[in-house]
Amino acid sequence: MPYLTRPVLADGTLSRTPQPTLSTGDGLLLRPWRTDDAPAVHAVFQDPLMHQWHARAADSEEEVRGWIAEWQRAWEGERSVQWAVADASDDRLLGRVGLREVVLGDGVAEVAYWTAPAARGRGVAARAARALAHWALDEIGFQRLELLHAVANEASCRVAGKSGFGLEGTKRRAVLHPDGWHDMHLHARVRGA
Repeated sequence: MPYLTRPVLADGTLSRTPQPTLSTGDGLLLRPWRTDDAPAVHAVFQDPLMHQWHARAADSEEEVRGWIAEWQRAWEGERSVQWAVADASDDRLLGRVGLREVVLGDGVAEVAYWTAPAARGRGVAARAARALAHWALDEIGFQRLELLHAVANEASCRVAGKSGFGLEGTKRRAVLHPDGWHDMHLHARVRGA
């Protein structure tokens, strides 16, 4: 049965070119992950705040190297895209930003991020999310980007607002965290709005 609409983005929209490095224009770079980022990522995942808001733990640098290998391959698969957020002056790892749950045909994806403890409170996540949203919506042509965070994670809610993602509602008991089910705020940005 034929569809009455065309895909928003065709297969190959991302993978036909190498994953780009994106600049925030204010001192941050979103760059593809490298294997030598593993020690810094492992260190970030030892932080108790990461355990509170993320479902994943990092037991070793070797395990993180496996994650990075997955993140490097994800561009080709076009279902997830991950960037390291680095200081443009010294390449120090400050965080991560990415698109999850990418559905090219519908032109939708979910934005996700985290920051290293030393980078928190400096606008790193909001600046990275804004740059990623600009690239995805205005340059690539995604129609809608969603952002989910636990309702109790007030810092993440501030990041969503500062990066232009309007609050659309609450998904009740939507995500299982180590301490139980969390209600999640749903924020979104749409192309041209």
